[in-house]
Amino acid sequence: MTRTAHTFAYAGSSVLTGSGAGRSLGLETAGGLSPAGAEVHPRFFAGFLSEPRAAARGLLAVADVAASHYFRQVRRASLDPVVTANGDRLRFESFSGCCGVHARLDVLPEGLRGADTGHGTTNVDVNNPLRDALSRLTDGDPLHLRIGPDELAVTTLDGPVVEKKVPLPERWLRGFAESQAITTGFDLRAELASTEAVRFLRSLPRGTAAGSGPLWVVPAGRTLRPTTRPVPGAVCLPGPERLAAFQRVLRQATALRVYGPVPDGAVPTASAWEIALPGMRLTLTLSPEAGRGFSGEGSVLEALAMDTAAADADLVSVLLAWEPRIDPFDLAEQSGLPVERVRAALARLGTAGQVGYDLAEAAYFHRELPYDARRAERHNPRLTAARALLAEGAVAFDGPATAQVASGERRYLVRESGGALSCTCQWWADHRGRRGPCKHTLATRMARRAAAATTATGDAR
Repeated sequence: MTRTAHTFAYAGSSVLTGSGAGRSLGLETAGGLSPAGAEVHPRFFAGFLSEPRAAARGLLAVADVAASHYFRQVRRASLDPVVTANGDRLRFESFSGCCGVHARLDVLPEGLRGADTGHGTTNVDVNNPLRDALSRLTDGDPLHLRIGPDELAVTTLDGPVVEKKVPLPERWLRGFAESQAITTGFDLRAELASTEAVRFLRSLPRGTAAGSGPLWVVPAGRTLRPTTRPVPGAVCLPGPERLAAFQRVLRQATALRVYGPVPDGAVPTASAWEIALPGMRLTLTLSPEAGRGFSGEGSVLEALAMDTAAADADLVSVLLAWEPRIDPFDLAEQSGLPVERVRAALARLGTAGQVGYDLAEAAYFHRELPYDARRAERHNPRLTAARALLAEGAVAFDGPATAQVASGERRYLVRESGGALSCTCQWWADHRGRRGPCKHTLATRMARRAAAATTATGDAR
């Protein structure tokens, strides 16, 4: 796994101060982006929260995920959560160290008491003393939240005084793009009221059972019933212990919503679990297996391989405007592009961290991750390998529906049926397209597009 050292530089440490009506939570920011461009210490919000304790525990849950490895436990190395201000709401996000769990806390307008919110994305410092203080926060006391340095600090900053250096895996970056692309295909599958939601979540196993297969749940009356096979209406719960972060917010939960795809046989799938809180939503998205991170799913490869995707993404990116809700059909109208190309452009922008996807509203949202997420595309091994095969002229078409791809000392047969490609390689035999295309089908798709473009140019002459 490729790792780089990433430094978060803060003007100071985040801290919870005061007591009673004077309690204030100051979250310090590290270099981020806003409509004005790059900022060293952006300031996005200052106002009171409607539900202080729920917000504090939701933020702790996001921080718990950032500090966790749910597979092959290793030394804790927490990445500070990312916060995006979308003008009317705040979104706190993190990924687990194993890249298998994505967490997001959406603090909605009603949770911010209608206070003015800026636009932009940055990291916020969540240190151990702050975690301890937030854990002790009680109900009833007003809480003032500030994201970014206060006005006095802004005028006296001489440079960063707090730095954190953490290893940043390339696969962690790709996870944002893959989880976004996968969840766009999810639907709401079940909804539980608060009492049943709490009872169900508390009944889940806390540890991993050795040799256990995938767990499924199916709506049964007002609750969810576990099952070992994907009966009609079932949703996969891959690694139930990975929902442990929800324990932070069960007392404030008002509902549980479950999202997922239609089951495809007995194959485990990703799913998303959303706890509704007063004025907020906390969502945990789980990869298809506890030992399988989002970074290798390959859901964005087809979009990245499209010849028009790069130019389309450049066009679409200037139309985003930090919107909290982005509709592909609206973007298609504004850009003049077909909606299919807009969706491909959004998938490509996702690999750079420029968009996320909100399941509750079935809409994309604009963010700008404050690090070089373009590495996610450059270091995608299947895409890199497919482009190398294309450059070597390894793809030879046998007819309109078949191609031979020379790779190493072997040749692989790629077939097309109903617009889908299959291959005779081991990757395809193992995954059957459920983890995206193999390098041979990807190279074939790219070669066919290039041939079609050449033919079109010749006909135009």
